[in-house]
Amino acid sequence: MQFGIFSVSDITPDPTTGRAPTEHERIKAMVTIAQKVEEVGLDVFATGEHHNPPFVMSSPTTYLGHVAAKTEKLLLSTATTLITTNDPVKIAEDYALLQHLADGRVDLMMGRGNTGPVYPWFGKDIRDGIELAVENYALLRQLWREDVVNWEGKFRTPLQGFTATPRPLDGVPPFVWHGSIRSPQIAEQAAYYGDGFFHNHIFWPPEHTQRMVEFYRRRYEHYGHGSADQAIVGLGGQVFMRKNSQDAVNEFRPYFDNAPVYGHGPSLEEFTSQTPLTVGSPQQVIERTLGFRDYVGDYQRQLFLIDHAGLPLKTVLEQLDLLGEEVVPVLRKEFAALKPAHVPEAPTHASLVAAAGGGRDATVYAAADDVTGQAPAEVEA
Repeated sequence: MQFGIFSVSDITPDPTTGRAPTEHERIKAMVTIAQKVEEVGLDVFATGEHHNPPFVMSSPTTYLGHVAAKTEKLLLSTATTLITTNDPVKIAEDYALLQHLADGRVDLMMGRGNTGPVYPWFGKDIRDGIELAVENYALLRQLWREDVVNWEGKFRTPLQGFTATPRPLDGVPPFVWHGSIRSPQIAEQAAYYGDGFFHNHIFWPPEHTQRMVEFYRRRYEHYGHGSADQAIVGLGGQVFMRKNSQDAVNEFRPYFDNAPVYGHGPSLEEFTSQTPLTVGSPQQVIERTLGFRDYVGDYQRQLFLIDHAGLPLKTVLEQLDLLGEEVVPVLRKEFAALKPAHVPEAPTHASLVAAAGGGRDATVYAAADDVTGQAPAEVEA
């Protein structure tokens, strides 16, 4: 099972000091956090994509490419890539290039985003959200799997004889998760292609998460990708820990009360009782997280949100130490002991290459260069 961190990249004032980091400080802090994720032995770092304040991560591939150069084993992901407002051609090229730079340590999560105005900013209509997600992803898959693409759809200009470059590393595209909190159509899309389904799992009660995951599992089996319990599931979750649980509650309360996504609403106690948010000791986090399996079954990826709501970098790094030293080692052991042998692990580039029968050089050598007019052999000569 993979464990990691996802960040929404918010710039939020620290309610205990009133100070908010600058964009530069937040971006550099996220690099430090990702490096720490690898240092403490976690597997994945994922970042969302946003195009409006108070968020800074407008270009995940730029950031992840930088992190790739500063890490060795860390799997880099998005949480999410906006499949609705990004051009599928640009997604295909950007993430294939990132694949090469990171030696395959890349996957991505498709999503529609949670900011309605982003659609007209990129020339789209929010009323087309589901249709855009379906059409754009179908094109993206074709761009990654076919060297020459002829395509015509509803939402972008046609393609004739188009080749996306670079081609995916070893001829194998990055693994794709589809992230959704509320849309069964996205769970259906993930099931149709045999892709992963990621449920954010930080806002709504467990019963909602259970219904969404069960629907995806049923449809995954319906489309012939394997039994329902072999479907690839990921969950989010938010935690805040201290050695003493009451210390955790007292320290986190002002951050919770002022958080942009759930502050000024239910109390911390109400929210933790009704959602998967866990504030307490490392043992409480272990017990709560192990309990997720009771209503979603065996799953492959668990990502924690720990840097939201203005928490200072020092505190975030302390949270990572607790995860790496006291929480994740226990979770790995317990989840592994419970998982049946026929339930797969989370896909990686290496496992996808093996499933494809081995890697291959997928480079497309054009007959002539558009700029020089010369064939590659002529240039070398």
